[in-house]
Amino acid sequence: MGETQEVQHSHETSFTIHMGESQEVQLSKIANGAQETNSLEGNNFRGPMNETMKSKKKLYYRWFRIAIHSALVLVTSSAAVLLGRLYYEKGGKSKWMGTLVQLGGFPILLPYYLITAPKNLTTNNSSHPNQPSASMLAFVYVSIGLLLALDCYLYSVGLWYLPVSTYSLICSSQLAFNALFSYFLNSLKFTPYIVNSLILLTISSTLLVFQNESSSDDSDSTQISKKKYVIGFICTVGASAGYGLWLSLTQLVFKKVMKGETFQVVMDMIIYTSLVATCVTVVGLFASGEWNGLTNEMNEYELGKASYVLNLTFTATLWQLFTISCFGLIREVSSLFSNAISALGVPIVPILAVIFFHDKMHGIKAISMVLAIWGIISYVYQQYIDDTTSENTVNSHVAKPSVPEEEVHR
Repeated sequence: MGETQEVQHSHETSFTIHMGESQEVQLSKIANGAQETNSLEGNNFRGPMNETMKSKKKLYYRWFRIAIHSALVLVTSSAAVLLGRLYYEKGGKSKWMGTLVQLGGFPILLPYYLITAPKNLTTNNSSHPNQPSASMLAFVYVSIGLLLALDCYLYSVGLWYLPVSTYSLICSSQLAFNALFSYFLNSLKFTPYIVNSLILLTISSTLLVFQNESSSDDSDSTQISKKKYVIGFICTVGASAGYGLWLSLTQLVFKKVMKGETFQVVMDMIIYTSLVATCVTVVGLFASGEWNGLTNEMNEYELGKASYVLNLTFTATLWQLFTISCFGLIREVSSLFSNAISALGVPIVPILAVIFFHDKMHGIKAISMVLAIWGIISYVYQQYIDDTTSENTVNSHVAKPSVPEEEVHR
């Protein structure tokens, strides 16, 4: 019986092995097909996952750069405005000198510019063969430089006549002007949040027209001071409009003329436009005769000669850092976003002005500040929505697996 069972068992085993050999080819084909399918699926999903991770890293790194530029814009603009007001408070009288310190600090960038220029120049020529002509570049630099000189002079006049807190709140209107110019020059789309921001910022600046009359009871305001207030208000609004136009034109030049926003292009724009604007300001300083009074101005400065020189030096340096940061935000996002970040300093400067210059925060001025902050937050939220939407769109295109044509036909 044991032998019989062994024979039967061996027959069953041989039968099983025989059946396995007959299906071996088919099973191996199925296995190979499964491996190919798995490899295809792995390629289809591994690639999009890597692309998604790369896109997220680029997004995080981009927002890190935006955060650095934004912090520099807020700190440098607030400090420069306060130092500019301190110059007038302690004995400074030259409006052209107040303009010159906003523009004349660009030579501090020349060493770094000259070191990096040859490398970037060869790169730009190879990557962008269709460079604008020399005459076109000269026209762009001269025109924008002239606009910049006029704009800075209007800012200087406004800061001379107005309290620094009022001046800062009026400057928030530059965001509305920038949006208006960007609509015509850069095809900006008006969304409900942007429209809400523009309306609030316009109301915020308009309320300040009544600020001087409301504070006339507790201040020795005369008809002359009211005239100066009106002049300062008009000049500051004009400067805000000019600044918004300057940012929009700069963004338009980067896209249409320069056809690129490399570091070299940005540095060229800063250096050459600042050079033109500085030359115009120096001519105005000599032509106005204010140059003759600078020596007496320095000698009679309340904080001393050293403080006078340090004030002008630090103001010029801060404005240059502010300009670089603004250009960085224009490259990363847009001119309107750069303007919105600079307008975030609206609540900072009035508070510091109350502390250091004892400016009075009346009811109208407080309401104006609240409206300005609300309008700025409204725009920044719209920017957040735009970035989130674009990120989701990119991820949906990247993560979509490719389907073979055979699978589609099946």
